[in-house]
Parts: sequence; structure tokens; C-alpha cells
Amino acid sequence: MATIVVGVTGGVAAFKAPIVVRECQRAGHDVYVAATRASLEFVGRSTWEGITSRPVAVEIAGEGRAEHVELARVADLIIIVPATANTLARLASGFADDMVSLTVLASDAPVVVAPAMHSNMWLAPATQANVATLRGRGVHVIDPASGALGSGDSGIGRLPEPEEIARRALEVLARAEKADSAPILDGRTVVVTAGGTREPIDPVRFLGNKSSGRQGLAIAAAAARSGATVRLIAANIDDSVMTLLPPSVEVTRVGSALDMREATMAQVVGADALVMTAAVADFRPQSAQASKMKKDPARSDAPVLHLVRNPDILFEVGHSNIRPPLVIGFAAETGTDEEILAYGADKAARKGVDFICLNRVGATVGFGDVPNDIRLLDASGRVVGRYTGSKDEVAAGLADQIAAFLDSLER
Repeated sequence: MATIVVGVTGGVAAFKAPIVVRECQRAGHDVYVAATRASLEFVGRSTWEGITSRPVAVEIAGEGRAEHVELARVADLIIIVPATANTLARLASGFADDMVSLTVLASDAPVVVAPAMHSNMWLAPATQANVATLRGRGVHVIDPASGALGSGDSGIGRLPEPEEIARRALEVLARAEKADSAPILDGRTVVVTAGGTREPIDPVRFLGNKSSGRQGLAIAAAAARSGATVRLIAANIDDSVMTLLPPSVEVTRVGSALDMREATMAQVVGADALVMTAAVADFRPQSAQASKMKKDPARSDAPVLHLVRNPDILFEVGHSNIRPPLVIGFAAETGTDEEILAYGADKAARKGVDFICLNRVGATVGFGDVPNDIRLLDASGRVVGRYTGSKDEVAAGLADQIAAFLDSLER
């Protein structure tokens, strides 16, 4: 049994917070509630005291005690629900003038934050900067859902369902408890490919894609934190993103798909697992021009590029005699749920992999510094897991999956 502190702040969505408390209690955990004064306008003391059978912590110096220190000391997990725009700003700035912010500042427990506010407030640059700051410090931010808002408007900013918040928070708790034990990938070697290949057209132009490499780097970092020896093959990833890696990760930088193939075939020898998150170009120009192509003022047409297929690295490794015991591929897809599941199942069957991470991509999910939504398909195309949230949250879930699969091979 763990001790969970639920921090409630002054938003209309506070009425959903008791369900989060109940879900944590049903999972067998002991729950304390810390509330801001403003939140009591939405859910009163008697509700919290009835649910938890203990006083709700509101006053900073109640009865002469440093109650926030006591809460911080016993907390194994802190969940803030709902988190207003004001709360996000205060947490990002290190303010400590209410029981919720004080408890967070005094604790080293993992923190899960569930924002809820009007769409304009959530999308405001200041709020997004505060969210980025918190995530950079390791705070787990559950992005708000879209739907009807308390103002009568509709859009992003709605608090996710409380059962989903509790589920995500308890997953964070479980990972934290595992991290306190022996490393789950100790003694393993994991190869990760990340980024997007670039296929040269001439010395200044290339065919490429939007992959930032963030998810691959997050997986490499999660595997390293779990005790693995990690070899990362990085294709065209910005230096600012590369700083997210632990120094223990061995990095090989590549440019094109042919470079990626050469590095991958060398690095997987003797490895326990290969995770191919890289967006490898399917085609490349048949030949790259030695000098920059020029527009001919006398002609109105455009040059024609003759493309040839790039090697299918995942297929090649999956069917080779140097195949690691575990091979995981990524498939970035767009379309309806039915369409992308069909694409993923087809790839899982053809590629010779153990799992395919079916990665929905679009304007607000997938590529770049945005949340991810991954369905894990086994070799038969059956969905065996789903990971949603920040890149780090998805990576932590996949690191657990890698460890569990490799351990199962030895039983």
C-alpha cells in the first residue's frame, strides 16, 4: 500500500476529484487530501473528510504544525486534480503559499498534474511554457481532453475522466516503485534507432520527414535508467534534443537510410533488443547531383526526380541470422482507427518483428514535442497494450514491456 496525496485547486472540475480519490482507495492505497481555499468553494471540507476519514489539509500553519512537510514526507505520489492555469504557473515558478504548492515543493515524490481550464488559457503561450517547464522537471502532465467546457464553450481544456487520471497516476506510481528496486534491464543491451533519414538530392536539398527523434531518445533514456547498455543510432536529430540523453548512452550519428542500415546491422550483433523508432525514408533519388540544381529561365518545366527503393531495414533484421531476441518496430500512420490498425497488423505480419508500435501522427500527436498515442501490436496483429501521454511516459511503459518480454524468454 502506498500513500497518495491528492491536491485539489480552485476550478469547476474539482467536483470530479473525489472519484480520483475513490479510485486510488479501491486500488488499496491510503489517500490524504490537500486543498486550496478556493477549491473549497466547489467541494467542501465535509466531503473530503467523509471520503478519507481524516481532516483535509488547507491551512499552511494549522494548529502550529508544518503539515505540508508531514504530507511531503509520507507521500509516495502526489496527484493534482484539477490543476488550474494559475496552479501551473505557481508550480513552474516555485511559489509556495498554499497547501498544494507547499506540499509539492517539499516533496521528492513523483507528481501527476491534470490541468483543466478554458481552451484559450490552455493554449496560451504562457501556459504552454509552464507545462514544458514542469515536464522538463519530471512532472507528469496529463493533457486535457476536448469537449464541453464549464463556460459553455467547447474545445480542448476539459478534465479527462477521473478514472483515466487515476489509472495514469497509478501507472506512474508503479514505475516509481520499480525504479526503487533493482534495474529491470540490468545486463541487457538495447539498440534504438531514432530521428528521420534524409536522402540527398543535391548538396543543399534532400527528401526528409518531420520526425524529431524525441520518442526514440526517450526510449533510449528509459532503457538506460532501467540499467541497460544502450546504443542509439541517431538520424538528423537536433543537438538541443540530444541533450535529453543520459551520458551513458552510446551514440552513432547517421544521415541517410543507407547509413542507417549499415549502422544498424553492425550494432544489433549481440544485442538483446532492437527498437526501431526511426522514420526511415522509403525512397531515395536514384542519384544525387554533384552541384546545386539551378532553375533554367528559358524553361517552364521542373526537374524530374527518379526514385529508387531504400532497403527495408526492419524487415532485413527481422529475417536475418543476427536478429536480436526482441525486435520492435514503429509504424507512423494517419487515418481512422480501423485503417491504422489494419496497416499495423499488415506490418507486424510482414516484418518479422515481435511487436509493432502503431503510432498515430497528426497536428497535435506523434511527431515533435507533443503527446504520443501508441498501440502495441504483437506479431499476429493483436493489440496487446496501449501507451498514451508524454514521450517519457510512453517510453517508460515500453521499457517495462521490453524487460517483461526478455525475462519471459528465460523462464
